Amino acid sequence: MQNREQWGSKLGFILAASGSAVGLGNIWKYPHMAGENGGGAFTIVYLICILVVGLPIVIAEFVIGRKTQLSPVGAFETVAPKSNWKWVGMLGVASAFVILSFYGVVGGWTLKYTLISLTGGFSQLAGDPEASGTLFDSFIKGALAPILWQIVFMGFTIFVIVQGVKGGIEKWTKIMMPAILVILVVLMIRGLTLPNGTQALDFLFKPKFEDLTASSIVLALGHSFFTLSLGMGTMITYGSYLRKDQNLLSSALWIIFLDTLIAMMAGVAIFATVFAMGADPGAGPGLIFVVLPTIFPKIVGGAIWGTLFFFLLFMAALTSAISILEVITAYFIDEKGWGREKAIIIFGSVVTVVGAFCSLSMGAFNITSFMDISFFDVLDYLSSKYMLPIGGMLTALFVLYRWGVPNFITEMVLGMDDHNINPAVVRILFMVSAAVVGFILLNEIIATITGTPIIG
Repeated sequence: MQNREQWGSKLGFILAASGSAVGLGNIWKYPHMAGENGGGAFTIVYLICILVVGLPIVIAEFVIGRKTQLSPVGAFETVAPKSNWKWVGMLGVASAFVILSFYGVVGGWTLKYTLISLTGGFSQLAGDPEASGTLFDSFIKGALAPILWQIVFMGFTIFVIVQGVKGGIEKWTKIMMPAILVILVVLMIRGLTLPNGTQALDFLFKPKFEDLTASSIVLALGHSFFTLSLGMGTMITYGSYLRKDQNLLSSALWIIFLDTLIAMMAGVAIFATVFAMGADPGAGPGLIFVVLPTIFPKIVGGAIWGTLFFFLLFMAALTSAISILEVITAYFIDEKGWGREKAIIIFGSVVTVVGAFCSLSMGAFNITSFMDISFFDVLDYLSSKYMLPIGGMLTALFVLYRWGVPNFITEMVLGMDDHNINPAVVRILFMVSAAVVGFILLNEIIATITGTPIIG
C-alpha cells in the first residue's frame, strides 16, 4: 500500500472522475430522452434523482476506495473480511470487462466518423438520411473495418493507462476534459446563432409537465444512476488513489455538476443544429450517426463542425474507457501482484478480442443468433439492466448493514471542514438509493418475464 500511486492534485482527480462519468450516454442519450419526455420537466426530475439516488452511491464508492486504498475486490474484502461481500467487487470488475468489450466498438465508430468528416465525406450525404443510414449500416456490419477502428481506439486507451495514474490518466484527462468543454461551447454558439437554433432551448428546458409520465420518471431514475459510472467499481478504484485530505462531498458534487452540465450543453449543441436545419428532433439514438451527418454539410463550414463534434464524441468515449480498463488493471495489480504494463497489455488485448466478436455480431457472424439478438446487444443489456444496478444497490446495502453508517461517516468526513453529518439523513439517503435502484431492477425483471413492466 505504501507504494500505491496517487493523484497529483485535487483538480486532477475531479477531472478524471468526471471524465469517467462523461461518456457517450451524456452526448446522445440524455438529450433525446429529455426532448421526448417533457423537456425541462424531465430535467428537473433527473436532477432530483441524481442528487438523491446518485450522490450517496458516488460518495460511498469514493469512501470505500480511499479507506482501503484498494480496487473493488480487495476493498470489500478488507472492510468485510471472510465474507461474501468481496463478490460485489468481483461483480464490478466483471461489469467493467463486459462494458468495455462493446464500448470500445462504439469508440471505434467515433474515430471513423471523425475521419469521414475531416475528409469531406459527409458532403454527399447532405439532406439524405437514407444514404446516411446505408453508409452507417454498411460500415458497422463490415467484417474488418469496424474491428480495425476498435483496435485503434483500444490502443489509445491502453496508451494512456500504461503511463500510470498521475502520468497517464490524470495528465490526459486534464487535457481532454477542458477540450470537451471548449468544443461544446463552440458547437453551442454555432448552433444557437443559426436560424431557429434557439428552439432547442425550449425543447430541452421548457417544462412540459403534460409529457412527463410515470415511464419518464423511471427513465430519469435509471439514467441518473447509469450516467455516473456507478456499480462497476470505477469510483472505488479512482477513490483508492486519493489522499485523506480530499473533501469527498464537494468532489462528488463537482463531478455530478460537470457530468450534468456536459449532457445539457451537448443537448443544446445537437438540437440547435437539428432545429436550424429542419430535421426531426425525435430521431432518437440514430440522431448521432445517421441524422447529424446529413445536417453538417448544410451549414457553412460544416466539415469543421462535424469533425469537432465527432472528435468530441471520441474524447468522451476515451475518458470513460480509460476508467473502465483501470478497474480491470487495478484488480490484477492489487490482487494478483501483476505489474501495470503486464495487466494492461494482457487484459486490454483480451477485451479487444471479445469486442471483435461484438463488432462481428452486428453483421453476419453472431454467436448469440439463437437468442435473436446480437452479442453486442446481449452484453449491453446484461450490464446496463442487471450488473450495474445490482452492484450499485449492494454497495448501498453494504454501507447500511455491513460496514455501518457511523464507520462510513468517520471516513467520509476526513478532509471536510464541517464534520457535523447527521447519521439519520445519511441512513435515509442510502435506504432511498437502495430502494430506488432495487425497484428499477425489479421493474426490468418483471418486464423480461411477463413482457409488461410495472411502470414503463
